[in-house]
Amino acid sequence: MTPTLVRRQRPSPSPPRSRARDWAEIQERMLVPLYEAVHERLEVGTATRLLSLGCGSGLALLMAAARGARVCGIDTDERRLDLARERLAAHPAAATARLGTAPEDVTGPGDPPFTLVTAFDPLYCADGTAHDMAAALARAAARARRGAPVVLAGWGPPERCAASGALRVAARLADPMSTAAHWRPNGRDDLEDLARLAGLRPDGSGRVACPYGYADLASAVRGLLSTGAFDAAARTTDQEQVSKELTEAVHPYLRGDGTVWMPNVFRYLIARVM
Repeated sequence: MTPTLVRRQRPSPSPPRSRARDWAEIQERMLVPLYEAVHERLEVGTATRLLSLGCGSGLALLMAAARGARVCGIDTDERRLDLARERLAAHPAAATARLGTAPEDVTGPGDPPFTLVTAFDPLYCADGTAHDMAAALARAAARARRGAPVVLAGWGPPERCAASGALRVAARLADPMSTAAHWRPNGRDDLEDLARLAGLRPDGSGRVACPYGYADLASAVRGLLSTGAFDAAARTTDQEQVSKELTEAVHPYLRGDGTVWMPNVFRYLIARVM
């Protein structure tokens, strides 16, 4: 891709206030195959009381509620939570959903324990460390019944994830001295190690194809920026530079009809509360 072509096709970055809506309208749906595979495997239904860590704008919660589950979700992004509240309030099946920024916000004395905990977003707690994520999982697991499944998700092999190149841009541009976690491919045992660090017992895993499909190049860049994976890079350099290099990384997946198609594989781990 020539520099001239990059300048002509590079989309303008979304302002911060619209980033959460870009996530809700463009990016979050890319993980639907993952949500569906886990819900089906764990037989999510009327007997399920679900806590979602990093629930985003609530799509996975809505899907679980549609299967009869009682759902609660937490996220550190208040703008995403506001969109989740709008989305869930519009559907009778999710009318009793509870949302907040910590497990304490969605639980109270006398509440029954959760029967399922999920952490679908592989970038959840990306501003922290594995120990931070393990601590968050342990706090959630303390509110789940013994033996309840806790589902963690992460990237599959980098050679099977077209988004790897784009995420390497984020890692390369970010300040290497920053405490923010930089993207890297998941190691074979990363999810298992995280589960054990949180005091959980690994008990099965699976892989799911989650292709990233976008209407055009501008949508692809907006969707990827909405993940938060590029925030540290933008702070270190500037948003224009990040958008430029992200556009270059995505351009090989631009198809003749103007759409963008990026095949990816995600891995999930089922762990158990001990």
